[in-house]
Amino acid sequence: QVQLVESGGGLVQAGGSLRLSCAVSGSTFRLNAIGWYRQVSGKQRELVARISDGGPTTYADSVKGRFTISRDNAKNTVYLQMNSLKPEDTAVYYCWGVLRAMAYWGKGTLVTVSS
Repeated sequence: QVQLVESGGGLVQAGGSLRLSCAVSGSTFRLNAIGWYRQVSGKQRELVARISDGGPTTYADSVKGRFTISRDNAKNTVYLQMNSLKPEDTAVYYCWGVLRAMAYWGKGTLVTVSS
């Protein structure tokens, strides 16, 4: 059973930075795709960034130039470096992965950006 565990969320002032981490366990196979979504209470979960094997790295327009997703295969970990944070980036951030057409989600980590 694939498990995704996020860490690194917290409270930061606008303009600051945070780095989220997602540790992947439970699979000897590399996930076909992995990334980050976020959700604000009462709204739909939205894609932030994702990496697909053999495909492009995708970012939401709202985070391009500020967020960077990266993957350390040796550590089975994916990161989301978030710079120039804005209050509208406040959300619960979820790690997401796909293996053999099955989607897996972490439990989420809260990011709060104060103005």
